[in-house]
Amino acid sequence: MSGRGGIRVLNVAEKPSVAKSVAEILSRGGGGGLHSREGRSRYNRVFEFEYSISGQPCHMLMTSVTGHLMEVDFDDRFRKWNSCDPADLYHAPIRKYVPQDKLDLKKTLEEEARRCQWLVLWLDCDREGENIAFEVVDVCTAVNSHLNIWRARFSALIDREIHASVQNLVRPNKLFSDAVDARQEIDLRIGASFTRFQTMLLRDAFVLDLVADDRNIVLSYGPCQFPTLGFIVERYWEIQAHEPEDFWTINCSHTSEEGTANFSWMRGRLFDYMCAVIIYEMCIDEPTATVTNVKHKEMQKYPPYPLSTLELQKRASRYFRMSSEHTMKVAEELYQAGFISYPRTETDGFSVNTDLQAIVRDQLAHPTWGSYAERLLDPEARLWRNPSNGGHDDKAHPPIHPTKSSSGEPGWTEDHKRLYEFVVRHFLACVSQPAIGAGTTVEIDIAGEQFSATGLVIIAKNYLDVYRFESWGGVVIPTYTTGQQFIPTTLTLDPGMTRPPPLLSESDLLSCMDKAGIGTDATMHDHIKKLLDRCYATKDANTRFSPTKLGEALVMGYDDMGYELWKPYLRSMMECDMKEVSIGSKSKSQVLESCLQQMKACFLDARQNKVKLLDAMETFFERSGRSGDAQNFGVIIRPCGVCHESDMLLKRRPNGDFMVGCQRYPLCRNVVWLPGAISEANVTANICPRCTPGPVFLIQFKFRRLEIPPNYDVDHLGCIGGCDEILKELVEICGTGSRSATPMTARGQTSDLPNTIRRRNTGTNPCIHCGQTGHSSNNCPSQVSRSSRSQSTRVSNSTNYTAGQILCNCGEPCALRTANTESNRGRKFYSCQSRDCDFFKWEDDAENDMAQGRGTARGRGARHGSGGRSSSTGSRRGGRGRERRRDQAGGLTFVSATGERVSGACFVCGDPSHFANTCPTRAR
Repeated sequence: MSGRGGIRVLNVAEKPSVAKSVAEILSRGGGGGLHSREGRSRYNRVFEFEYSISGQPCHMLMTSVTGHLMEVDFDDRFRKWNSCDPADLYHAPIRKYVPQDKLDLKKTLEEEARRCQWLVLWLDCDREGENIAFEVVDVCTAVNSHLNIWRARFSALIDREIHASVQNLVRPNKLFSDAVDARQEIDLRIGASFTRFQTMLLRDAFVLDLVADDRNIVLSYGPCQFPTLGFIVERYWEIQAHEPEDFWTINCSHTSEEGTANFSWMRGRLFDYMCAVIIYEMCIDEPTATVTNVKHKEMQKYPPYPLSTLELQKRASRYFRMSSEHTMKVAEELYQAGFISYPRTETDGFSVNTDLQAIVRDQLAHPTWGSYAERLLDPEARLWRNPSNGGHDDKAHPPIHPTKSSSGEPGWTEDHKRLYEFVVRHFLACVSQPAIGAGTTVEIDIAGEQFSATGLVIIAKNYLDVYRFESWGGVVIPTYTTGQQFIPTTLTLDPGMTRPPPLLSESDLLSCMDKAGIGTDATMHDHIKKLLDRCYATKDANTRFSPTKLGEALVMGYDDMGYELWKPYLRSMMECDMKEVSIGSKSKSQVLESCLQQMKACFLDARQNKVKLLDAMETFFERSGRSGDAQNFGVIIRPCGVCHESDMLLKRRPNGDFMVGCQRYPLCRNVVWLPGAISEANVTANICPRCTPGPVFLIQFKFRRLEIPPNYDVDHLGCIGGCDEILKELVEICGTGSRSATPMTARGQTSDLPNTIRRRNTGTNPCIHCGQTGHSSNNCPSQVSRSSRSQSTRVSNSTNYTAGQILCNCGEPCALRTANTESNRGRKFYSCQSRDCDFFKWEDDAENDMAQGRGTARGRGARHGSGGRSSSTGSRRGGRGRERRRDQAGGLTFVSATGERVSGACFVCGDPSHFANTCPTRAR
């Protein structure tokens, strides 16, 4: 790292406080004054000073970021929850960008990087810090591609560490950064897909009384969060499933002048009462105890391993009842103030090059443990011991240890004092000799039953003198010799009952996560906090966790599916893959492909079995009565023909009616309204062979019997692409519920539909069966069955009014029904009760005909009530009706049930007064 002349160096730290500390240390050692000025961000100042790196004079500029400079998210079209099918998120494009609130930081880096030759990265020396380092690199090299990029590795904000790191710069590790990129992308895709799925499935369907506003609750899913919840629920289920069982045990004690020894039955316990009584009576009959064995052994209690992040969290929870999240917050503040080393480390063994005695010398002046530190450094005391190695090394940081002595600083809380004291005492303990004790084990025999007692005498406390958080109880028992006999002072048969295991404490939970490889030392506390924030679990005063109803229901639902998404195995494999990426054994792309493919399959199966999740929720919560996307969210029907960027989904409207809408709503408002009489709708795998753009999946509809004419089937396999006449007619008869729209026509795409779809109420469009005009495809003569044509009882175009009874073309009494279209809502009409004929007539038309004494009336109604000819000469029903109008030829003009004019003529005889299906010449 040599150069000609002075060079300009941009230094970037992870936090403003770290930048200030490093600048102060280096400026003191470099001999140049320290100056500071504001950057674009008011919180991230720029420090300037002179320094020499490997003999090369440098003008140093030191600034900082605030954690991650960039965020990872989906492209804008996929960010809204309703913008796409959640399954699409497994392959939707993502981007890494600088968010709005950090653009000032970006500008500062760009401005300073343009004028510099070197970039030195002072980010935290773990994988996350390496990823932030490459975010800084991306911003700086975008404006200055000639930067010489270096990495400073340090573990404590103390002079010797900082000076050593800047004189031994290395290159940044891209593999570490790739591992974090892979984890971020995996977590984003999996978390977003499952979170959207379960939130939109369950939130509106149930009354979630855990929060005040259950309509805004987010039921999040995280690949680490859910397995962590799984540990809590599993222990809770284990406790609930426990069935207490009675047992019996025999206890013996002996008291002499030297004290009392309590002997334990070596059988432990018996669950058979009669057997226990028999053995006890044998002992009572022959109570003399004979000493069969006496063992004396020196025992040692070893000090703890050097302190890792996980042990810091576990022991702080156990000793001080501090949450893991709060522990890390306090530790981070102590680190930034220069009192302890970097608190995020998996390493629990010191390097042989670490000057451990120098760390101890820093504590000599402390009023509380300074005397113990002095004993450690005294060779004659023989208290010093090189610390053991726990076997974990993250290759980035040493174990947590004190870096500066303090008896308490202004502004420190009790937690700061407690945690700092713990770090110091833990370090002093791990470089101390183990405690030494003399252990004695005595075994006796009573009537053939074996009992034993253990005593302990502490000879030297050693590390226990400073590590007040642990104790080693000394139990003194009388002196016994082999063959000695005595009569027990007490000999009792005592009952007992098995107990379930306790709820998981925070220390237990952290141990479970560590053992299963869930999360990292720096993220475990975040996963636990999120469970509490999402109301999935609660923590009591003893730091023990219980699942809430919501947390238990979610785990139960996924467990019933057969997919153990709440188990740690999947995430454990992911974490192993991240480590493989960080050491170069696997590429980022390999890990992403395999992991996302596996999780997408899990997601699709979970969605297919969503009824299990609904059933589990119903065990704990009441149905809300609100309708959302719980029934049909994410079921694709066809590609959207308007925006051409997304798909159309089957959904339920707030009033319970069904509709088909674009996923990109409100960016795309393409919608297809369906009949309001639908009670059930399920998308099938069948595809319509005619409608485009495809594929258009057919839907199995079930209609409410009382809301549709009796000549329609309750079950109907239909298409929403525009070719289904039955759906069109039911929209016209039943309407679309609380809101009407153009029947079966997607808004905004009428001009894009093929002619075969836009033939409704027009006689000029050719029939799709025969190519002729003047009739609809449903009424095409070529499609009428031969048996229908030959019916001798059918009287075309005639209706008999007998004693006030209206008969249809096939001679049967008509059904009186009510129209539900916008222009004729509430208007009554008569139609055939079956599908044997096409009779249709408005009620007021029939009344007028009867009043005028007409025995018959020409009645032509569109099939199943879709249209009809009006024979009235005036407006009716308060103006809702349409006047009958004659065209220029003097013939009658037909109107549909909604009043729209229907043009055309019979293609058989050419008469405009009727269509071919009712032509009198058809029977000839």
